[in-house]
Amino acid sequence: MTPDGYDRGSIVAICFDRRLFAVETALIDDLEHFDLPTAQPLVDGLLERCRRQAVAPVNEHSFALTLLDGLSSREEQVLATLDAALGRIPSFGGSAGDDNHLTHTHVYAIGRFHTRAAVVVMMNTRLPFEVFSTHHLEPLEHKLVVTAADRERRRVLELNGVPAAELYAALVGCSVEALAPPIFAQHPLAVHLGGQHYIRSIQRVNDDGSLSFYCAVENGIVLTAMQPTPLLTDLAHMLQRVEARLGEPAAIIGCDCFLRRMALESLGQLDQASTLLRQARVVGFNTYGEQHHGMHVNQTFTGVAFGALPTP
Repeated sequence: MTPDGYDRGSIVAICFDRRLFAVETALIDDLEHFDLPTAQPLVDGLLERCRRQAVAPVNEHSFALTLLDGLSSREEQVLATLDAALGRIPSFGGSAGDDNHLTHTHVYAIGRFHTRAAVVVMMNTRLPFEVFSTHHLEPLEHKLVVTAADRERRRVLELNGVPAAELYAALVGCSVEALAPPIFAQHPLAVHLGGQHYIRSIQRVNDDGSLSFYCAVENGIVLTAMQPTPLLTDLAHMLQRVEARLGEPAAIIGCDCFLRRMALESLGQLDQASTLLRQARVVGFNTYGEQHHGMHVNQTFTGVAFGALPTP
């Protein structure tokens, strides 16, 4: 997402005014063994370095941006650990994609690209800001119980005791052979936690009839079938809510699930969405999953909005 809206095959660079921001970064180069004893000193070090150059009180005026390798399958563990270490500091982020090739994703830090790694960016700012997340999906009555799963590989083998792809295809009204990302984008599943639905998007159908997901799945969880509402309407309302609280945004950094972009393309609405993003000064990227306050989610638009500096 560029200052002109959606683009493809591009690089977005964002500069931060040092009079308004203090920024520190840290690389997590071993996601497999990232635990709380590792996370706490990493976060403490970021905060300490921010305090040395802080432009506002750190605890009340800071947030963390997390960028993860989108094919690492380690988001849940890493985010839960980071969230515990961050305490009350809000966080958001996205998982790096590769234009739906699903072969190689990476993050960039310290002069080179890294796989199975993550970057944490601590930002302290004088500007008013708000971390947000929105999606355009609503629940249906259909419930699917995961009766067999490979948790490590994020694969669901059976739903309600039936091969997963077979049951899902019957639910959405197509053949197993017709299942593809555009259908997954229009017919996602979700888990219901704490009164909210968190989307669990399907990545692909496997040769054994199982379904691979972008988020963690395990035996016994109940998945709710979801249906889309107008995406443009939800996006416009979210941007209006942000403006009502912060005033006209100075900028928005957004992590937008690539399945949302795919849905907009199939509906012929990409240009209209680009207009909304351009008017709201949104920049960012399309993700293989988003991160919001320690949760790994799918098919959301998640980010941080900055208001203008208050007039003295």
